[in-house]
Amino acid sequence: MFDIIGRRNLYFLFSGILIVLGVAALAIWGLRLGVDFTGGSLVEVRLANAPEPDAVRDALVAAGYPEAAVVTSTDASGRVSYIIRTRELQTPEKNALLAKLGEPFGQVTEDRFETVGPAVSAETAQRAFLAVGAASLAILAYLSFAFRQVPKPWRYGTCAVAALLHDALVVLGLWAILGHFFGLEVDALFVTGILTVIGFSVHDTIVVFDRIRENVRRFPGESFERIANFSVNQTLDRSINTGLCTIFTLTSLLLLGGATIRNFVLVLLIGIISGTYSSIFNATCLLVVWENGDLGNLWRRLTGRRRPAPAAAAA
Repeated sequence: MFDIIGRRNLYFLFSGILIVLGVAALAIWGLRLGVDFTGGSLVEVRLANAPEPDAVRDALVAAGYPEAAVVTSTDASGRVSYIIRTRELQTPEKNALLAKLGEPFGQVTEDRFETVGPAVSAETAQRAFLAVGAASLAILAYLSFAFRQVPKPWRYGTCAVAALLHDALVVLGLWAILGHFFGLEVDALFVTGILTVIGFSVHDTIVVFDRIRENVRRFPGESFERIANFSVNQTLDRSINTGLCTIFTLTSLLLLGGATIRNFVLVLLIGIISGTYSSIFNATCLLVVWENGDLGNLWRRLTGRRRPAPAAAAA
């Protein structure tokens, strides 16, 4: 049996490093928002001459679109697509733009065209935050009710929400880094991927917590830390096998799927890996730390307070 709970400080340190790096990337570079959140138009085309992105950008500036951004995408067959994001375009203006691109670069094949107004983009951003917040509160309430037969059931829900927030921060931090270096954007599918990751992470955590609840009744005289470590080991094979099967499927989609779903699949892949890790090494460890009173001791050390003496407590 692996001593997973006994090494919890190492797992907390590793997760802390990931979160700090991610938050630093978010603070320095931020997220590269797509047209779903900023408004504007997105056109994805294929050009016959396959020019460099800088050449396409120069052509857009010459055509009167200095604000346009160009990102390339390559599918499994090696075909290059150019994703152009610019101000809001109507269909006639978009057709005129494609005609101007066809003059220096040959035949232009349009694969996608999306336009989002500023009012719609603001509403989309607001609803995205509300969806994540509502999902977290609903999970906290449900788990507190589901584990009502154990002492302090709200701790189980809080630890599960802390694990899913860990997964969300890991995905957001990595996406800020990928957005800065590779131009990956946040769109509506990204929010869908985050919500899917939250559901997967909580589902895996519930399995571990449910086994802890069963073993607490089965071994009433045993310490909570030993029961938690035994429960994690009992569900370890199940958690790893479930995670690996999902990761294999997502990797195949990432390598062989189309360019339009690649970012969505990448969000899921990062989130599933993080969710499997947090369910095993973070959620249960955090619950043990809370049950042992280590969080209170840490708070007293940070604030300089001391535990009251036994005589004072009795008085």
